[in-house]
Amino acid sequence: MRLGLIGYGNIAGTLLGVLAEQGFRAGRLDVLARPGAVDRARDSLADGAARITEQFEVHEDVQGLIAAAPDMVVEVATHGAVKDSVTRCLAAGIDCTVVSVGALADAQVEQALHDAAVTGGALMRVVPGAVGGIDMLAAARLSGLDEVVYTSRKPPRAWEGTPAEQALDLKGLTEAQVFYDGNARQAATDYPKNANVAATIALAGAGFEATRVRMIADPDAPGNIHEFTVRSGALDFTVRLEGKPSPDNPKTSLSTVYSVARDILNAAGPVAI
Repeated sequence: MRLGLIGYGNIAGTLLGVLAEQGFRAGRLDVLARPGAVDRARDSLADGAARITEQFEVHEDVQGLIAAAPDMVVEVATHGAVKDSVTRCLAAGIDCTVVSVGALADAQVEQALHDAAVTGGALMRVVPGAVGGIDMLAAARLSGLDEVVYTSRKPPRAWEGTPAEQALDLKGLTEAQVFYDGNARQAATDYPKNANVAATIALAGAGFEATRVRMIADPDAPGNIHEFTVRSGALDFTVRLEGKPSPDNPKTSLSTVYSVARDILNAAGPVAI
């Protein structure tokens, strides 16, 4: 497999290590970095790349990545990269995996990605990332969904730098407080750094407007807790996950890296599960 990555940060570096541990080998690895960051990206990923391939190249424009003809491209960057680079890769006929799912909360971006995939005859995959049970949610949707409620519970410090600071005294909080209760589209718009799980649940299930989102600052929370409840024609269920942070970047859920690795390994075959 010829693998392409958009992004060269913590997720990309950890991902290469996980793939190497699983015995994955790539015929070639091409990475898209920001203009002016090629050397930094090459230095950051060189050791990990050497563990999975003998051919490694970093590009600073998406056309260079497309010209390298990867079999699949995995976005591990930003919402902006989804809007620009992923759209162009799909239109060029390259299958893409999206990690920054919150970008699709913008209806225009979601439509642009859909149209690009149709134009290029490509497939865009959305990985579950930090959340689980997405397969069953997507299946339950086919039977008709009555209700989908997602609750994000995090320690107060995890909500610093977000609008939660205007709603609560995060540093003085002594008990759990709900500071947001609304739909997934508004949640992803107002809290873009916390939008990926809400967006993934919305896309797999009832849609952005019909998916209810609750955000809670809880001083007793042991970490970032994701919980969603589904009522449907086929079954009712609740999924609860307690995420562990990446050791290199506490803002990144370690499970996201393994979710992306699973997607790549499934694509490489010979068995997908």
